[in-house]
Amino acid sequence: MLLKEIAKKSLYVLLIRILGVSVLFGFTLFLTNFFPAEDVGRYDFVRSVLNIVGGIALLGTNQSIIYYSGMLEAKKNLASIKPLYYRMLKLIILSSLLILLTFNFTFSEEFISRVFKKSDAYNLILKTFFALIFFTVTMLNIDTIRALQKTVISELFRNIFRYVPVLLGAILIYILEKTQLIVDVYLIGFLILCLISTACTFFLIRKKRFNKLPSFFFTYKEIFLTSYPMAISAIAYFIMQGIDVLILTTYSSFESVAYYSVAVKLSTLTALSLLSVNIVVAPKIAEIYEKRKTNELQLLIKKSTRLIFITSIFLLSFIFLFSEHILSLFGPNYIVASTPLVILLSAQLYNSVSGPSAIYLNMTGKQRVLNWILIIGLLTNIFLNLYLIPNYGMNGAAIATLVSLVLWNSMAAIYIYIKDSIKVFLN
Repeated sequence: MLLKEIAKKSLYVLLIRILGVSVLFGFTLFLTNFFPAEDVGRYDFVRSVLNIVGGIALLGTNQSIIYYSGMLEAKKNLASIKPLYYRMLKLIILSSLLILLTFNFTFSEEFISRVFKKSDAYNLILKTFFALIFFTVTMLNIDTIRALQKTVISELFRNIFRYVPVLLGAILIYILEKTQLIVDVYLIGFLILCLISTACTFFLIRKKRFNKLPSFFFTYKEIFLTSYPMAISAIAYFIMQGIDVLILTTYSSFESVAYYSVAVKLSTLTALSLLSVNIVVAPKIAEIYEKRKTNELQLLIKKSTRLIFITSIFLLSFIFLFSEHILSLFGPNYIVASTPLVILLSAQLYNSVSGPSAIYLNMTGKQRVLNWILIIGLLTNIFLNLYLIPNYGMNGAAIATLVSLVLWNSMAAIYIYIKDSIKVFLN
């Protein structure tokens, strides 16, 4: 794949993500300026819990269906994705129900309240678990649409449509002066998204005119054995993204969670380029690797990393230079998150020069290696959060994120070079 082709497809994805970020940015501004920080903190807490538990319930299916699509495309039999999707759907519905029942019958309200030092923590988590099935089905649908080579539609769901229900709901409860219902609005939004995305996925599967009838029928065992290594990496990644918020909730107030979460969201903006390029190159990496075209694969990775860095450095620099001014837009109290924001921006800078290392490992059958790397990064992250947050609060959480991200990205890049002689770092 030539740089021009990568850039063109990545640009479409990037533009959609920029539009999605604009919606998210506007929504966050609305919340922080018109909702009590405590309510915003509860919303961010629930969002972190849902992302972590959702990563577990998905069983890696949303990642593996992309892997399968690249493999099937190389074999000219993308039609086999249809029965694959139906089986994955059954698996994640079952796993979501099992997680809900396990939590409901295992953990008491007293225990959860004591862990998080919040009287309403149990009810917040229970609500989240009830919405889990809608979240997981939505996420699988989004990546299935992507696997069907409808990248634009997939990204519209991922980055724009998913914010519309909660945005409209938030406006309504603000007018009604029921801001405490923001968590309920957020979770109900996934019910709406689940219904719409499922209808869209079914429509595309039925409408899609495949050249061949399905000839690959994957068993539940095969799907699980392929997916669960990806699930481990996804879980580790989601925990690393959300554990700082959970631990911060334990040692601080919901207000502090709100302030820190804004810094996280702003820093994540700078990863738009990385995510956009990864969306485009992921199935291509699987396809080229399957054909054993090493030189073509190296060229793809090299140009992808350069594209990621060039397109992200400008936003990184802008947010860094005007961090306090940008934070003040969310409310005067949010300026306290300026130092964590700078630290998190440093983490994202390193992320941008590290290339698509995680995607490469996932798409080339090295999921187990990625799992071990991310587990090491996760354990480092948890240890640092537990040590630093009680002593340094938000700054400690940001430092933990920086150190763990640098560690696992470096380990992944070194392994890829030693194993396949592929350079993923910027060069």
